[in-house]
This record gives sequence, C-alpha cells and structure tokens, in this order.
Amino acid sequence: MEGASFGAGRAGAALDPVSFALRPQTLLRVVSWVFSIAVFGPIVNEGYVNNDSGPELRCVFNGNAGACRFGVALGLGAFLACAAFLLLDVRFQQISSVRDRRRAVLLDLGFSGIWSFLWFVGFCFLTNQWQRTAPGPGTTQAGDAARAAIAFSFFSILSWVALTVKAVQRFRLGTDMSLFATEQLGTGAGQAYPGYPVGSGVEGTETYQSPPFTETLDTSPKGYQVPAY
Repeated sequence: MEGASFGAGRAGAALDPVSFALRPQTLLRVVSWVFSIAVFGPIVNEGYVNNDSGPELRCVFNGNAGACRFGVALGLGAFLACAAFLLLDVRFQQISSVRDRRRAVLLDLGFSGIWSFLWFVGFCFLTNQWQRTAPGPGTTQAGDAARAAIAFSFFSILSWVALTVKAVQRFRLGTDMSLFATEQLGTGAGQAYPGYPVGSGVEGTETYQSPPFTETLDTSPKGYQVPAY
C-alpha cells in the first residue's frame, strides 16, 4: 500500500528530470501555463483603450469592464494553478501515504475539470462581447490583443480538458492498484502455513519409531553354566 500508486513510483525514489520533463502531464501544464499568459497578458497591456467621448479608459470588449476582469482573473488563476500543480508533480513521488496521493489526484481532477468549464465560459463570453464591439480607432488598435485573448482561451479549453483526462487516468490507475493490493492482503491473511510435505525428511513425533536392536543383551543367558575345573 505504501509503494507505487497513482502513476508514480515508490516514495523516496530519485526523480529523473529528463523523464519528468517529457511526461505528457508536465508538457500539458507548461502549455497551459503559456496559454494563460497569452490570455491575461494582452488584456492587461492593451485591453483598455481610450474612450471616444472622454479621457477615460474602457474595455476593448464592447466597453464591458466585466469581460476584461473575467479574462484577467481566469488567466491569472490558471497561471498560478499551473505553477502550483507543477510543483506538486515534482513532490508527488515523495508522498509516501496513498491517502495523501489520492487527495492530491482528486484535487488535480476537480480543479482541472472546473477550470476547463470556466475556460469554455470565458471563451464564449469574450467572443460574444467582441462581436458586439463597435468599430473605432481604439478597437482597431487593440484588435490583435482581443483576438489573441479569444484564441488562446479556446486553446486553453483543449489543454485543460487534456489535463482533466490525465487526472482521471491517474485516479483510475491508483484505485485499481489499491484494490489489487487489498485483495492480495486479504487472501494471504487467511491462509495457514502448510505443513511439511511427505518425504521432506522431517517427521512428526507421532510417527517416531524406536531404532532397531535396542533390546538389552543378556551377558549370561539362561541355561548356561560355567564349567568348573
């Protein structure tokens, strides 16, 4: 139960940096991390343009400040989550308790599933607001940033769905291994130790036989007399 489980080796084993970096889960986290920067970065830098009627800044997505705030919060949350889960993946093999590993995998599964849904909502929201945006000098200037945020929001849906699938696979793998270990322990606990097989050279006390020729020899047999000279 304390050995390899949930897609990781035995606790305390050395971590190979090359194999860890080439794992699909690690690559997906790095890709999702880059996508999150590509979403909130353009909105923070170019997502607010000058208002035509005054010096105030307005969100490029139809002037809806909620759309810009939602995109920034979604991308920043994904950025921090990718960094945190990447660190957890590095430390995952050092976790010796199967229960703690299970909780970590469930946390990854739940968060990835929720963020996949939020990325879908964010993509639909930003696309809808961008379609309603009236053309203007500010819109033309920040158009590339808005389209980049929308595009990478869509790509983030795919990457986070892939992370969710990987988390489901890890959870199923860990559950199957735990059940296998439980069955092995359950069947082995009720079995008695077998006795010595016949012909093994070890006999019980009940089959012990006295060695032959153990009768006491009489040095003076009856009927025999020593002759007198």
